[in-house]
Amino acid sequence: MTIKIFTVAEMVAAEKASDAAGNSYDQMMETAGRSVAEAIIERCPVKDKRILVLVGPGNNGGDGLVAGRYLAQAGAAVTFYLYRSRSPQKDHNFAQIQAMGLPVITLNDLRSHLQKADILVDALLGTGVTRPIGGALAGVMKQIKESMGERVRGKWEEIPSLPHPLVAAVDCPSGLNCDTGALDALAMPADLTVTFAGPKRGHFIFPGAAACGELVVADIGISTELPDVTAVKLELADADFIRQHLPPRPAQGHKGTFGTALIAAGSGHYWGAPMLAGRAAYRVGAGLVALAVPEKIRAAVAINLPEATYPPVPDSDIFSAASLPFLQKTVAAKAMLVGPGLDNARSFIEALLDANGLPPLVIDADGLNVLAQLPDWHQKLPPNTILTPHPGEMARLMGISLAALKQRDRVEIAQEQAVKWGQVVLLKGAYTVVAEPNGRTHIIPFANPVLGAAGSGDVLAGTIVGLLAQGVGAYETAVTGAYLHAAAAELYPGKVGLLAGELADLLPKAWRQAYKL
Repeated sequence: MTIKIFTVAEMVAAEKASDAAGNSYDQMMETAGRSVAEAIIERCPVKDKRILVLVGPGNNGGDGLVAGRYLAQAGAAVTFYLYRSRSPQKDHNFAQIQAMGLPVITLNDLRSHLQKADILVDALLGTGVTRPIGGALAGVMKQIKESMGERVRGKWEEIPSLPHPLVAAVDCPSGLNCDTGALDALAMPADLTVTFAGPKRGHFIFPGAAACGELVVADIGISTELPDVTAVKLELADADFIRQHLPPRPAQGHKGTFGTALIAAGSGHYWGAPMLAGRAAYRVGAGLVALAVPEKIRAAVAINLPEATYPPVPDSDIFSAASLPFLQKTVAAKAMLVGPGLDNARSFIEALLDANGLPPLVIDADGLNVLAQLPDWHQKLPPNTILTPHPGEMARLMGISLAALKQRDRVEIAQEQAVKWGQVVLLKGAYTVVAEPNGRTHIIPFANPVLGAAGSGDVLAGTIVGLLAQGVGAYETAVTGAYLHAAAAELYPGKVGLLAGELADLLPKAWRQAYKL
């Protein structure tokens, strides 16, 4: 199932279209609230747990009323705090909790109930927050924040041993700008966020992304076939997408079946990068990896990756234009990676841009840095080249400062540059963004600090060229490779200490897991 990522305006339009198609706002609210309750119940038995629901003035508060009702029916001791009064004559969800005899408290009682609660359901503010929280609501949220103290995120199974309640946010943590990721100083970080129909952009933009905890997407009946939904270009990469685009592995296959990946990388100063890229290409199933490295480092690399072949390029220390025609003659590659560990390789990259008959390309690292020095470089690349910059490399390719780049929306940057350059752009970072020239864009649903180590990018580049060599399309390769790379890191038991070579070795397990999810 395709999971769209919405702006607030896109979500409003989708809800309106769904209502017009017969899935009423009331029904969507009922489904949303039930989904929040089910997500909580899946994570812990709620019978006899003390749950406090913070009910805001709008539809988000209505979702909270519904969620509280279902939690009460499951045996929880549910109490509601209403920021504004609701009329049972006009609000049937409020009327239902009154009919059940569920308690509603005032602001005076809020602090004591916060201190006793096992679970806090945050339904104060929804996706429409665009300005700092002020007025009376600021006073309420300040009291909540003071009562909660400096809380450390916990786990559901630790209830009730935690000193503070676990927080489940309805759609988004109150105080999160769901378009920009900005986070109000009074916002309540959540342990669990249940969002509806699809995530919002702010769920994947820091600092707000760090306040969401576990993110669950609940289906509230909005059809993916509605024009207002199909028009949304941004999607979340998930295991379904990956399963559809992993290359086939026929039982009768041989190394020729699974393609040859040519990697032109390394220099006298940097010989680990080609080894890591080659290792990753093999780990995702490439039949043969040809590692073209300067003669000075060939023996050292070959000792560490004897499975590869090593075409004897004429360059000794750094790549020059002389190596390219030799590689074209001697290696029948299905895909080619250029860049990891290159040093002073401008003449080689210039020759590459002027060459004909190139296989599908992946350009990474120092290959990108050379491109940034050349005029009109993007007009010389073959179509569907995959560019894999980190933010610093992206800024250089765009000719702007890194500080200026960081002020921009990462999704919009990737989309704009994919169109301008006519290539697939993979902008690395927490929640990597992949965009292609037609506007289609995916966010990779992982942000893991363990990937912030030298060599991780080389493994990613090798993962991508290994898949590309097996005949996967360029855009699908970029998304699938980035997903597998990040999913492999999730298999590591910790947030520190993963070596890039170990990351490559986790790729087959990530592949198998993607098939099972």
